[in-house]
Amino acid sequence: MGNKRPKIPSRIHSFLTRVSLRVTLVVYVIIPLALALGFTGHLALSALEKNIEKGMQRDLELIAKAIQLPLSYALEREESRAIYSALDSAFSIGEIYSAYLYDQNGNEIALAGTLDSEPQSEKLIELIDEGEEHGGYGDVAGSNVYSYFIPLSDSGGKVSGMLQLTRKESDFIDYIRTIRTQGQLVLGLSLMMMTCLVLYGQHRALGRYFQNLIKSMSRVAGGDRNHRFELKGPKEIVAIGSQFNHMLDSIEGANEELKKRRRKQEILQEKLRRSEKLAAIGQLSAGIAHELGTPLSIVTARAQRALRKEGLSPELISTFNGIRSEVNRMEYIIRQLLDFSRSSRVQRRPVSMSMLAQSSLAAVLEDADKLQVRLRTKGIRHEKNIFVDPVRIEQALVNLLRNAVHSAAPGEVVLTWGMDEQWAWYQVDDNGPGIPEDLKPRIFEPFFTTKNVGAGTGLGLSVAHGIIEEHNGKIEMSESNLGGACFRIFLPVAEDKNHKPEHKKQGPEEQQAGQRNG
Repeated sequence: MGNKRPKIPSRIHSFLTRVSLRVTLVVYVIIPLALALGFTGHLALSALEKNIEKGMQRDLELIAKAIQLPLSYALEREESRAIYSALDSAFSIGEIYSAYLYDQNGNEIALAGTLDSEPQSEKLIELIDEGEEHGGYGDVAGSNVYSYFIPLSDSGGKVSGMLQLTRKESDFIDYIRTIRTQGQLVLGLSLMMMTCLVLYGQHRALGRYFQNLIKSMSRVAGGDRNHRFELKGPKEIVAIGSQFNHMLDSIEGANEELKKRRRKQEILQEKLRRSEKLAAIGQLSAGIAHELGTPLSIVTARAQRALRKEGLSPELISTFNGIRSEVNRMEYIIRQLLDFSRSSRVQRRPVSMSMLAQSSLAAVLEDADKLQVRLRTKGIRHEKNIFVDPVRIEQALVNLLRNAVHSAAPGEVVLTWGMDEQWAWYQVDDNGPGIPEDLKPRIFEPFFTTKNVGAGTGLGLSVAHGIIEEHNGKIEMSESNLGGACFRIFLPVAEDKNHKPEHKKQGPEEQQAGQRNG
């Protein structure tokens, strides 16, 4: 079978998808209205033309009846002057082409007008005999006219003659043509006005709101995701705009949800990488503690025994003290590695914030004195206890304070603390040079440090960060009002009643390092 031709509705649908709403209004509204108006106007003009033609004929009849009695009276008395006076009076109206007066035998008695008639005696005699009025189109002296015949009677009621009034047929045609032209002009103007009103009404009622909706869609498509359609216009347009805005809000919500999930995924990936790094560092730290613990113990023990000998020169004493100092520094590095890699559970208990602050300051007081750094505190004295592992939190504070002291030397470091309904916080400010903007993203990375070689291990902030995360808290870094860096840690205030502290047994390497560091 061959391909079937598309159905008419399909063609119309295809057409409508390619044209505007205005063209659709023209096709489905204005053109049908124009056809209906044209057909109705044609019928109205036809009826009007017939009424006008009858009216013009009736005007001729009225004129004939107006002079019927004077002519009948003058004809009965055979007064020629009165006859012509009556005929001439008919022309004062200006609508008579010619007037003829016939006797009872059909003979022409008098004439007024522009044409001489050629009367048909048989027809006139027939009309006189009938004694009735008659009107119709015909030819008079070679001209097409409309004639109206009216009988004249004497005082006895007997027909004594016939009056014929004529009017040119062209008068009828010209007048009707004028009326037709005027009617067509009025119809055309009405159609134009109707078209303008429909198109203007479409623009005011629908078009401008659709244009605003299209502009809103274009702005959103151009990248303005925050734009929303202003809900104005008919309720259908408002409904469309409302659904459009709801769709944008849904898309925006979906995008925000997607961004949140991506951020969570990135955080989880970062935690996974950190866990893998911690595991690797833990293994490395355990190996270092095992391999270096015994040699370092031997070195420091022999240096200590050598110092007990008498008669040592000052140069040897200085050398042995230098050896012991370097061994202590190596043991401190090992201890930091173990702290960073340790994954033991926190052992929470109620503790005072000010007590933790004072004990942390005492731990760095010696370094501050050596580096000529002034320590100041500012915090509430009678605060509610917080539920934390005091050893771990003190370790985090000491690391932050030690970094601030080394950064500010010589200068000033301020430790403040406070509490609200949700968080307890500690803040460490210094007046040092601060942290360069390009280094801030890496500040909590393990082994990353801005100090000179041998001055730091790059684990202090990493250890503090890990401790705060163990307590479900957070640590933030910003610029200090003193001009340097500001580190702020937040700890949850609510006590974890379901928490049961767990103790992790230390391995032999950690026990050995702990004994040395103690």
